[in-house]
Amino acid sequence: MAAAAVACRLLRLAPRRLRKPRHSLFPTPLALSSAWRRYCAAAPPVAAAATPTGDAVGEFRRRIRVAEVKGGEDQGAAWVGKELTVRGWVRTCRAQRTVTFVEVNDGSCLSNMQCVLTPETEGYDQIDSINTGASVLVDGVVASSQGGKQKVELKVSKIIVIGESDPTSFPIQKKRASREFLRTVAHLRPRTNTFGAVARVRNALAYATHKFFQDSGFIWVSSPIITASDCEGAGEQFYVTTLLSNSAEGGCLVNSIPSKDGRVDWSQDFFCKPAFLTVSGQLNGETYASALSDIYTFGPTFRAENSNTSRHLAEFWMIEPELAFADLNDDMACASAYLQYVVKYILENCKEDMVFFDTWVEKGIIDRLNNVAEKNFVQMSYSDAIKLLIGSNKKFEFPVKWGLDLQSEHERYITEVAFGGSPVIIRDYPKEIKAFYMRQNDDGKTVAAMDLLVPGVGELIGGSQREERLDYLEGRLDESNLNKDSYWWYLDLRRYGSVPHAGFGLGFERLVQFATGIDNIRDAIPFPRVPGSAEF
Repeated sequence: MAAAAVACRLLRLAPRRLRKPRHSLFPTPLALSSAWRRYCAAAPPVAAAATPTGDAVGEFRRRIRVAEVKGGEDQGAAWVGKELTVRGWVRTCRAQRTVTFVEVNDGSCLSNMQCVLTPETEGYDQIDSINTGASVLVDGVVASSQGGKQKVELKVSKIIVIGESDPTSFPIQKKRASREFLRTVAHLRPRTNTFGAVARVRNALAYATHKFFQDSGFIWVSSPIITASDCEGAGEQFYVTTLLSNSAEGGCLVNSIPSKDGRVDWSQDFFCKPAFLTVSGQLNGETYASALSDIYTFGPTFRAENSNTSRHLAEFWMIEPELAFADLNDDMACASAYLQYVVKYILENCKEDMVFFDTWVEKGIIDRLNNVAEKNFVQMSYSDAIKLLIGSNKKFEFPVKWGLDLQSEHERYITEVAFGGSPVIIRDYPKEIKAFYMRQNDDGKTVAAMDLLVPGVGELIGGSQREERLDYLEGRLDESNLNKDSYWWYLDLRRYGSVPHAGFGLGFERLVQFATGIDNIRDAIPFPRVPGSAEF
């Protein structure tokens, strides 16, 4: 140890000796430094770390789904003689004397794969476990079917029951179940024909939405779910708070909520102010449109409207594009092009499901959608629409008067009866019935707003040219009794490089309803959130 101390002292006093020697017998600077460190600390040499080894991750391979086999024009004839593995859930199992037919659906399409089993099939001893709802893996060879319902079937060489299903308690049986009942088992209803088809069409509409806007040069923006502002000014928002503690037994005590002057003390909350679940991503979208020109948001929104109707959800998805350097005419053109694009997409890519909806849900829906995809959209002012409704001499449930909002029955009469099934855009609404951010027209009474009406639904899209003038926008906030301090950042957009801009909002579930004919909006979303129900 004494020798080590002396060596350390010599190294500190003679730094010139640290120069790299000329001879290769000496170690490199890094190794030399390491050796000195070990020597001065009188520590044993550190063994070099072993290089870790492991198995390589396997290659991801796309599985062949039933839709790829049976979805072509030949309905699977090209697959005859080829081996196939099907993974899915049993729809039905019919046992005969020498053969058993098992219908298996993997969710990729409406059609099942008919699997033919014989006593020689490996795994046939599990036949008593092959019940409706069970999950199975089936290997076999595709063959021409002797039955008339399908072109091909699977001659099974091996079947494995992966997950059993108790036939006495499985709630979804072959007999038809009401949609009201299926909402009580929303975790299992995707296995039915109707809700499987709804899910696939919903997926196709979402894909087509992104493709339309991406191909049109728009940029997708993630708008926040938590907000401190109310886009619609209606006040029907869900609070987001941490003031309600669940630490106490039985939940939060009312007297434990911080208060000041008889009111909730929001300064002690997580965000130090009232915060809500958003009702719209529009205001945030406008900020990015003011920098990136054309953007769109596509995400969940929420509304605490205590309405138990077939048209309302507490949680729903919204598509909200914003176009910079644009007016109301540009907005209407974009909305029309978008709707026609997504309708054409599902008609071309979801043919089997659309035939199912046309047969079992709404007869004539394919013709109705074709009309939307092919016909020119027409526009008319709100004032002209009121004159049209009054002149129809039709007795409506809700009154028709200038200054009142149009109801669904009015909208559907205009598009279905007056214009024979063509989509109609109503524009220039009274400012009193529209949101604060809509641009005021020169007449001082109306705003540059538009609603796109379609047959079977009524209003599907609502949009407007936004108010880009600071003084007008501040005036509208005052008229709406909204706190301008909460919108300081939104007003800043009018202070720094304001431009004319426009946008629209589309409730995605209403679009799903329109495309499928499903009459209750609770069946257009996987897990509906409505007053009194937040299951699943």
